[in-house]
Amino acid sequence: MIESLTNYHIVGIGLGLIMLILGSIIDVWKREIHDYYWIGFGIIGFLLVFLSSEIIPNILMMGFALIIAPFVILIWRIGLFGGADAFALIALAVIAPMATFTENPVTPFTTLSNAAILFVIPFLINITRNVISQSKGENIFEGFDESTIKKIVAAFMGYRSKNPKFGFAIEKTENGKKKIDLTIHHAENQEFCTTPNTWITPGIPYLLLITGGFVIQLFFGDIILTKFLGT
Repeated sequence: MIESLTNYHIVGIGLGLIMLILGSIIDVWKREIHDYYWIGFGIIGFLLVFLSSEIIPNILMMGFALIIAPFVILIWRIGLFGGADAFALIALAVIAPMATFTENPVTPFTTLSNAAILFVIPFLINITRNVISQSKGENIFEGFDESTIKKIVAAFMGYRSKNPKFGFAIEKTENGKKKIDLTIHHAENQEFCTTPNTWITPGIPYLLLITGGFVIQLFFGDIILTKFLGT
């Protein structure tokens, strides 16, 4: 681990972890986090830099880390994840810019890229759930008129829920027949499905993956860069 980490960086890392962990709990519980939450942590993180021994270098690092801001705002506006996720990454860039305990490379995008890799976990959970259901003799695609390929994709994307709560419907009815609908859903504008016995893709709180991505950044670095560079 890097021995030159100062108290400023340690405090920033701790503050960033507190922000993400508490935010994840709120996101799972309410599925909504007020913008003031991120603004408050961002202000604290910015003021924290003036308590460091190297103010200018740390401000410059913060500015460099903030190049992620326009990118995540664009992703948010497209609808690939929510505003809370974008603001969390921006606040994190202020509080603990490119923080890591390792010698492995990191960039302003490391937390996000690590989180994207973790996104494979929900797919594995979905396919495992569907395989178990099939092994129990359940006809999870009963009434569907679809190709095998599309059913396989749907099995990775979601599952048939008896009582949907936090998920988006991935089925529709055309000419009296059920069809799989793999349209990309806007993370903030799309309503959660409440229709019983409907195929859904779970609305995963992406903030959980961001938190995981930041933890990996701290103790491993950038997964993609580290593997690519062979360090």
